[in-house]
Amino acid sequence: QVQLVESGGGLVQAGGSLRLSCAASGRTFSSATMAWFRQVPGKEREFAAAIRWSGGSPYYADYADSVMGRFTISRDNAKNAVYLQMNSLKAEDTAVYYCAAARYLGRLSRASTDYSSWGPGTQVTVSS
Repeated sequence: QVQLVESGGGLVQAGGSLRLSCAASGRTFSSATMAWFRQVPGKEREFAAAIRWSGGSPYYADYADSVMGRFTISRDNAKNAVYLQMNSLKAEDTAVYYCAAARYLGRLSRASTDYSSWGPGTQVTVSS
């Protein structure tokens, strides 16, 4: 089981930037597909971005259309961490952001059911 803890959320004005971090524990981190999801009250958890490491360079990444070109997911296997750089933030990006891990999935996935480990979440609020 991979244990995850997010940080870096907060309040930012529209057009601003935030960088979310996710610290992971567990020896199998480098083989895990990592992802960021987000959720607003009353709505389903929504995929934002995912990344996996093929054993070399480059990483493979996938983004939801709503964040493509504005968000960048990255990982540092040496630090057991994954990041989400969020630029040009909009009011509709306001949500609780969750880090998720899927061990040995071997592919990218947008389905929350593929991820077995979740962090507690961090609130991002974008004021317009």
